[in-house]
Amino acid sequence: MNILNVENISKTYMSKPVLSGISVGINDTDKIGVVGTNGTGKSTLLAIVAGKVEPDSGQIVASNGLRISYLPQNPVFDMSKTLLENITDTIYDGGDHWDKMGEIKANLAKFGIDDPECDPSILSGGQKKRAALVAAIMTPSDLLILDEPTNHLDSDMIEWLEEYLQHFRGALLMITHDRYFLDEVTNQILEIDKGSAYRYEANYSGFLELKQQRLDYEQAAERKAQALYRKDLAWMLRGARARSTKQKAHIQRFEELRDRQRPEEERQVELSSLPSRMGNKTIIIDNISKSYEGKTLFRDFSYTFNKLDRIGIIGPNGCGKSTLLKTIIGSVMPDSGTVEIGQTIKIGYFGQENEALDESKRVIDYIKDTAEFIRTAEGLVSASVMCERFLFSPDMQYAPISKLSGGEKRRLYLLRVLMEQPNVIILDEPTNDLDIQTLRILEDYLDGFAGIIITVSHDRYFLDRVVTRIFAFEADGSLYQSEGGYSDYLVHKKQAESSVGERQTSQSEPKSSKAQYRAPREKTKLSYNEQKEYDNIESEIEKLEGKSADLEAKIVEAATDYPKLVALTKEKEEVDAEIERKMERYVELQEMVDSFNKI
Repeated sequence: MNILNVENISKTYMSKPVLSGISVGINDTDKIGVVGTNGTGKSTLLAIVAGKVEPDSGQIVASNGLRISYLPQNPVFDMSKTLLENITDTIYDGGDHWDKMGEIKANLAKFGIDDPECDPSILSGGQKKRAALVAAIMTPSDLLILDEPTNHLDSDMIEWLEEYLQHFRGALLMITHDRYFLDEVTNQILEIDKGSAYRYEANYSGFLELKQQRLDYEQAAERKAQALYRKDLAWMLRGARARSTKQKAHIQRFEELRDRQRPEEERQVELSSLPSRMGNKTIIIDNISKSYEGKTLFRDFSYTFNKLDRIGIIGPNGCGKSTLLKTIIGSVMPDSGTVEIGQTIKIGYFGQENEALDESKRVIDYIKDTAEFIRTAEGLVSASVMCERFLFSPDMQYAPISKLSGGEKRRLYLLRVLMEQPNVIILDEPTNDLDIQTLRILEDYLDGFAGIIITVSHDRYFLDRVVTRIFAFEADGSLYQSEGGYSDYLVHKKQAESSVGERQTSQSEPKSSKAQYRAPREKTKLSYNEQKEYDNIESEIEKLEGKSADLEAKIVEAATDYPKLVALTKEKEEVDAEIERKMERYVELQEMVDSFNKI
């Protein structure tokens, strides 16, 4: 049943059109994820639907009695009231519901807020967002509107919210850049692109395929239009005159083709740089510990970073992840232990909060303050070109930073960090406020980055995509180490817990009893790295077989040149051995895929 219609909505900010004639219908069972590049108007659309912002034109038509609950991107609290009073005012519109206080307090504690009577002014931005999220999901509603709900949530909180929204009996309109979250929660994707809206009846994975089909269709239609235009242009150049109705129609078609709006190629954030040289000494952490107000954040932690380490750091909010990063870069001193930084190490630090930006400064000047040029694989590239690659058009480059959206400021800050050409990149919650398109290209950049990557993130997809080792904070301040990405960590953790439980059971029960334990959850799909390997392995085998055939031909030609014959034969044996290894791995991966399909 239809509950709300967005009819021909348009909105302009500071002379920049962000929404142009958008129309969308929402049914009572729709779970819609809104995606698009930062600055395209996603948050504006949600605020208009929630009734918090008026459109320049168009209207919102809602069914009678429709209840809407809204989580804004940046919640605002009444500082004259306690946090609990703010939340109850939101949920019950100022009414006194003392019987629900226990439930509110329990949910606040679930999201890491233990003092509901506190003054909101003492809360961090992340705590305010989590408190506002509690208010939003507890407000009775038929349409729940959430703007970046997973920002500032740890993995356990995200999994809880994921399950809650899967069982939510109402419509959902949501912005998030967490791709696993989108896949699990949504059944539709609404893409905002260049002021227009495109709707896809699928979750995020299905959206990627359907969007590519749309782009392919648009390009095919454009090629056909170009061919027809060239044909009509030749006809016009022959001196055709509008002496008949048929000729007039032909001329009108030519003019429509000439003036048609051509599909724009999707702009990509292009990242390419050459990091600074790195010597043998990298970063050496020796037995460091840190406590705050009697709480141990981490203790006796030692690690020496290898030159191509990709480390992901995870743990609940407030456990000390960001403090550990700041200890590594030297902005926080450990209580004990040392951190040694090699002389050739150049760290680029992308903090959880943007550095203080001079809002009056122009975008291009902010980047030029770091470097006028950057050396890339293609040669020297100017700051202006790098800005354009980061989706800052020439007009935007000469606009003040104050005109940028929150996500665009985040992207600008990331560009400045990378313009420093570090050989160690430290990222603290990089997925907060970056759009999916930027994240995908950042991930591709990090794939080829010839240096150390250290990231704190709760984005499970990003961790699976980027890191090869996880450090997980434990309750006692120690760090549990797991090889692989986040999905691998879950498997390893369950196996470790199962082994501990098995040992404890065997010690507590008589020897004749059988130990009972829960087996670790079976994998239901390939990990990111396994899927990437599976997608590429057949082409790799084909290349190796081609190389083997070429070597066979060279061996025949070199029959009289004994030294060359020996070298070629040895090389062919190595290639054939690699083919055999690849074939064995291919069979292993195929068996895994077949077993998953049977589940």
